[in-house]
Amino acid sequence: MKRFNIRVYGVYQNKQGEIVLSSERRNGYSFVKFPGGGLEFGEGTADALKREWKEEWNLDIEVGKLLYVNDFLQVSAFNPEDQVLSFYYEVKKVKGVFPESISLETQLQEDGEHPVWVRREDLSASIFTFPIDKVVGELLMKNDEL
Repeated sequence: MKRFNIRVYGVYQNKQGEIVLSSERRNGYSFVKFPGGGLEFGEGTADALKREWKEEWNLDIEVGKLLYVNDFLQVSAFNPEDQVLSFYYEVKKVKGVFPESISLETQLQEDGEHPVWVRREDLSASIFTFPIDKVVGELLMKNDEL
């Protein structure tokens, strides 16, 4: 491994008790994860999360407390030279309208991303593609305060 890949993700639950996830397709690879993305040089993690939600879904968010940072080695699924470090924040408020959502079973045919709403009680690690998201998903299942 030669570099760190710092990622930031938001955990948002609506009034109906649903958690928003992101179903994405990039370069022929489909995955489900928490919404967010990569930290850019010169920005803080909370600012990066705000930028990512604005870029991806045209939403303005209020970032809440830091929920989780992985404390184990995770090599990037996309680049074996990268070590991934992921920050997960509570998203307290969302301003704007979410793009059209899709179901978890929908397979995207083109590159892009769509929100997927999952009831908190229906969360399972198997929904997520990436190992760190699986850990956070399990924590959400066990802890109502996350």
